[in-house]
Amino acid sequence: MYGSGNLIQTLLKHDLVDELRLKIFPITLGKGKRLFAEGAFPARFDLIESGISPKGVIVADYARAGDVKTGSLGSRRSRLKRNFPAGRS
Repeated sequence: MYGSGNLIQTLLKHDLVDELRLKIFPITLGKGKRLFAEGAFPARFDLIESGISPKGVIVADYARAGDVKTGSLGSRRSRLKRNFPAGRS
């Protein structure tokens, strides 16, 4: 379902989102509406699929994964850094 920032806020508030598909474009346009505004319902999502278009658009699909678990990036950060191509971090 495609919708507005207001719609996603309502769905998140009522815990009605089970999957997210985010598209991240490599541009900045200045001020805009926040997708996850203050008061958004805490929810955990796991990455299920991702890809990058020839123009650099990142498409990431996430599935609802239960309650939020807090912690630290700690050792995971070092694992993530190894996945970048040489010269990029």
